[in-house]
Amino acid sequence: MSGALLSIQDLRVAFRMGKVDGVATRADAVRGVSFDVPENTTVALVGESGSGKSVTAMSIVNLLPDNAERRGRIDYRGRDLLGADLAELQALRGREIACVFQDPMTSLNPVFTVGQQLCEPLVRHLGMTPRDAMAKAESLLAEVGIPEPRRRLAAYPHELSGGQQQRVMIAMALACEPKLLIADEPTTALDVTIQRQILELLAKLKDKHRMSVLFISHDLGVVGEIADHVVVMRHGEVREQGPVARIFEAPQDAYTKALLACRPSLEGNPARLQVIDDHMAAQGGRETVGAASAAAAAKDPNAPVVLDVRSLAKSFFLREGLFGKREFKAVQDVNFRLRKGYTLGVVGESGSGKTTMGLTLLRLHEPTGGEVIFDGRNLLELSDRERQAMRRRIQIVFQNPYASLNPRFTIGQTLIEPMTIHGIGAGTAEREQRARALLDKVGLSGRTFHKYPHEFSGGQRQRIAIARCLTLNPEVLVLDEAVSALDVSVQAQVLNLLKDLQDELGLAYIFISHDLAVVRFISDEVLVMKDGVVVEQASAAEILAAPKQEYTKRLLAAIPRGYRAAA
Repeated sequence: MSGALLSIQDLRVAFRMGKVDGVATRADAVRGVSFDVPENTTVALVGESGSGKSVTAMSIVNLLPDNAERRGRIDYRGRDLLGADLAELQALRGREIACVFQDPMTSLNPVFTVGQQLCEPLVRHLGMTPRDAMAKAESLLAEVGIPEPRRRLAAYPHELSGGQQQRVMIAMALACEPKLLIADEPTTALDVTIQRQILELLAKLKDKHRMSVLFISHDLGVVGEIADHVVVMRHGEVREQGPVARIFEAPQDAYTKALLACRPSLEGNPARLQVIDDHMAAQGGRETVGAASAAAAAKDPNAPVVLDVRSLAKSFFLREGLFGKREFKAVQDVNFRLRKGYTLGVVGESGSGKTTMGLTLLRLHEPTGGEVIFDGRNLLELSDRERQAMRRRIQIVFQNPYASLNPRFTIGQTLIEPMTIHGIGAGTAEREQRARALLDKVGLSGRTFHKYPHEFSGGQRQRIAIARCLTLNPEVLVLDEAVSALDVSVQAQVLNLLKDLQDELGLAYIFISHDLAVVRFISDEVLVMKDGVVVEQASAAEILAAPKQEYTKRLLAAIPRGYRAAA
């Protein structure tokens, strides 16, 4: 591409991994990557975790660990950044090249106010006085759409929502009007409506400031809506690149086709989702097991009800003044019945009450009203001893597998501990045998038994978390955003696994998610929540085909659907 602001040529990045038997070892993360970023253009780097896309982007300003070795050439406005010293890079970072990362809470300093963090680059790079910098900071917050910007200057990051935190990160990145913005998975953890707002904001700011954007994502649906040019990466190499229209309408590489095929669709409901390897094998003419696109089998409408929820409510009481308190109704009057072998999808924006509802069912939050009937008994009235015995029959899988597994336990210890606590199995040998069998069931070999969580990918950790739940022979699983942080292919693997386990064991799921395409694939019935209240309840097909509430229509309209040619 001519007129490139940034040109990466034959970039190679390796990490020194220490010595094995006296021989130095290296891991190659990026292998000969080349592409250009023209002025006033959005280029997307796409690929699964481990594809090398973030390492490539962070190589530009050398935000890599000390054991990284870079070779090749990175030309930025005629300068080779690989040869730049630390002082040159520090002058560029924030001033001409800025970054927005996936998790704003790890990027924003929790002990400084929003105003202090916005003012720092303005004073450092532009030489503004503190008074002028604070005035500029207020205008930046207004520009990125944060309400009451003056008041927010005095707020700390934890006092803002996830979407507001990401807007603050974007404001900081734009403070010095950079020429290049590197956005590394900036919308992955956000619900669909906030994601839509952030994507539209980035597009508007790019045009206004005439800057280039290097947008990193594993989601081609998102990329298709924001990018002008797409670079598809796998295993540290570029598999395909070209204009966004060509990549979506006529992809050439089997891997690109597989990425497009793996994402759940709002149309139709296959029995299984294809994963990357399935699709690439099919492209190569080889048969694959379980990659069928046949419709899901019908379920028994007369299956027994395992969970009957009536008028469930949860309030939090917030201190107000010296002696006063204010009631915040997080969940109000939730009613549903869940049958054996069925899945109830619960959708809504962040703050809608869907996670609080799930935690209240399990009495991880104490309810303030209602009934949860399970096996003929109200779970909300059980004593602590009775609740402990009942809890093993209703388990939960959390969103973040990195935080929900004990890093000091091996996988074997993680699976054996709940069996020991609940007295399942005659002894250690029987429990170990059962744990190994469960690892096989979730697609992990027995060799993983003595490894630790940090040795596994996110998708593998989520499989381990599911196996841990299964050690207790549960009848109901609450899945709280269990696949939202996973790559499309890994997400497909976990969703297929959940369906297989449901068919085999008759499990009932409460599937909490902000992704309606995923909910469409796995759910039989859907609850739509807003401000703690169920605003719509129907079968998954009905909700998607003919939503009745304006809020549901808005959620559906916000879903990224990939590239759409201009009319």
